[in-house]
Amino acid sequence: MSAISSISSAFRPRPLGISSTLRFRQCVPSVRLPRRTVGRKLTVSVAAISVGDKLPDATLSYFDPSGELQTVTVSELTKGKKAILFAVPGAFTPTCSQKHLPGFVEKAGELHAKGVDTIVCVSVNDAFVMKAWKEDLKIPDDAQVLLLSDGNMEFTKALGVELDLTDKPVGLGVRSRRYALLADDGVVKVLNLEEGGAFTISSADDMLNAL
Repeated sequence: MSAISSISSAFRPRPLGISSTLRFRQCVPSVRLPRRTVGRKLTVSVAAISVGDKLPDATLSYFDPSGELQTVTVSELTKGKKAILFAVPGAFTPTCSQKHLPGFVEKAGELHAKGVDTIVCVSVNDAFVMKAWKEDLKIPDDAQVLLLSDGNMEFTKALGVELDLTDKPVGLGVRSRRYALLADDGVVKVLNLEEGGAFTISSADDMLNAL
């Protein structure tokens, strides 16, 4: 039984509003946020979460294999488990589609062999976009990587990892910084948080090396 099938059998669907979907052709550019400045142009928020902290709870959504909309909480995903949660700035963007998500799909077996129970990809895209992205990348239901929507940014804001791209013409708006974290029973043990949308320390291989 796939990881998504297991979750879908345990939780009841809750209706969500439909957000508009976009297929992006650009990856995440340099950003500006009114906190800590890195270099001349790149400015990123200071995360509210750090190693040793308990993950904040939030409700995430997804479509199960039968096409039913489901919800699951972060606490349900992580309680009594060793879980990897990684976030992408946007579905369909090149780095996220060509490297970040496929890397975790490819390495899922190795991560599970090292004791990881759950692997979750989080994006602020809505559940419809996440479903379309999964289908576009031909990720099977038994891939052992859950694609979950944080469409209202409940989890992203609680972590303090918002990425403001509203001044960029591509129309990305406010997104999540890219990261990968390892939580044991909901407590953060490893946190690899990228500067904006960079992709240098949050790959599946980085998490394998941290285990």
